Amino acid sequence: MADVMLMKEIEDSAGRLGIDLSQVDFDAIRLPPGENFGIISDDEEVLQEESLEFDSGFGNIIVVDNLPVVPPEKFEKLEGVVRKIFGQIGVIKDDGLWMPVDPTTTKTLGYCFIEYGTPQEAELAKEKTDGYKLDRAHIFTVNMFEEFNRLVKVPDEWAPPEINPYTPGENLQQWLTDEKARDQFVIRSGSDTEVFWNDARHLKPEPVYKRPYWTESFVQWSSLGTYLATIHRQGAAVWGGAGTFNRLMRFAHQQVKLIDFSPGEKYLVTYSSHEPNNPRDANRIVINIFDVRTGKVMRDFKGSPDDFVTGGTGGVAGVSWPLFRWDGGKDDKYFARIGKNVISVYETETFSLVDKKSLKVENVMDFCWSPTDPIIALFVPELGGGNQPARVSLVQIPNKEELRQKNLFSVSDCKMYWQSNGDYLAVKVDRYTKTKKSTYSGFELFRIKERDIPIEVLELENKNDKIIAFAWEPKGHRFAVIHGDNPKPDISFYSMRSTHSSGRVSKLTTLKGKQANALFWSPGGRFIILAGLKGFN
Repeated sequence: MADVMLMKEIEDSAGRLGIDLSQVDFDAIRLPPGENFGIISDDEEVLQEESLEFDSGFGNIIVVDNLPVVPPEKFEKLEGVVRKIFGQIGVIKDDGLWMPVDPTTTKTLGYCFIEYGTPQEAELAKEKTDGYKLDRAHIFTVNMFEEFNRLVKVPDEWAPPEINPYTPGENLQQWLTDEKARDQFVIRSGSDTEVFWNDARHLKPEPVYKRPYWTESFVQWSSLGTYLATIHRQGAAVWGGAGTFNRLMRFAHQQVKLIDFSPGEKYLVTYSSHEPNNPRDANRIVINIFDVRTGKVMRDFKGSPDDFVTGGTGGVAGVSWPLFRWDGGKDDKYFARIGKNVISVYETETFSLVDKKSLKVENVMDFCWSPTDPIIALFVPELGGGNQPARVSLVQIPNKEELRQKNLFSVSDCKMYWQSNGDYLAVKVDRYTKTKKSTYSGFELFRIKERDIPIEVLELENKNDKIIAFAWEPKGHRFAVIHGDNPKPDISFYSMRSTHSSGRVSKLTTLKGKQANALFWSPGGRFIILAGLKGFN
């Protein structure tokens, strides 16, 4: 690299060479690429300054309304209360709390602005404190500043919404009218996604629709098969129709990873996880519940993975999925999730908590809905080393009345199985022996539709038999149990009706030594498949 020369030295050198610098066009001089000969350009410093990124948005600011209106002498006390409440959620910036004051009365105006260090903290503060009850007369209303700014710009004059003419849509259930009563299935291979008719008679599937690059992640049928959902970076989409699979609706949710339909297909639940700007912060979980037909977000849930650690059997980033469990039937009236010592039940009319509070159940471990009625069956394990027994309770929603409770002793584990019509509930209870070295299993059978919900206890003839599988006959009164410790266990069939009485469980028959570990009843009952799965054979 050449030595750096002072301007006076350059002028002296030019004079000795007879060069008039005033006639030289310095702008026309081009240095070799990547070389500056030690001369630092002022323009480069400007470019470096311009390349700095500044957060010019207001995503880290919230607006808190319904604060007490106080005179100057109480201003400091109110500010301390606000800082204590909102400072627990995130770090409030220096001078990040501003309470406007009425210049005429010198009293506060009943609202304030709070600026956090990150938008994630601001969103969490909104989620946690909106509706916070300071006292009987002051319940906080918290909004993001960007949302508040949008609401302020609402036009003064109301304009009627534009009404588009009705155009009948395609019959989304037309596949149910197939003359051969076939089902459809979907396959993804490479970049292609293809829907087929399952034509068992011809032993060859019949193509219905094929599309390349239809999804960026996976596809999923809705609960009743009306829609096929695709996943994209910008969100999800649902498709349907007789054979064309037109796009029916989009659901904007950046980086969506998981989806779940409500049983009646009225709602779509989407999930995403976002890495924080600060590595010390936890990932940000975003869950949206959309109306499938309109695409409108009916409710969102935001927080850290710790806020959503329970609720299902499979998921990502420490979050179980599906997070919400819906009540039975096609009404999609209630949905719920389990938390620490609570079951939060929401109703879909307003998408708020039933009775505005969660159902408190100390140490609750699991719950499930009746398939047909707004009844929750919940399980609480033993506490205090067995001093407080385990229990199964039936709770009616929305009044949260406990319909029935059964205390259980020496319990190791518990599984609950509803019959498809909601007529019966079978509770498989694994109990410790007196020595606590082994366990044995039995059933508590609840007759839900009968007066006072009577309960029967069913124990196998050999109490030490391991129960491998259980399944109710759909829409029926029979159930099957695979039990035994041998490579070829037994399969016993029972009925909730006996020959002489409809109120007693009775054994029908036992199939000895069958190589099976799974049970599959036909949808209409009567027939059952005995299968050996997952390397059983």
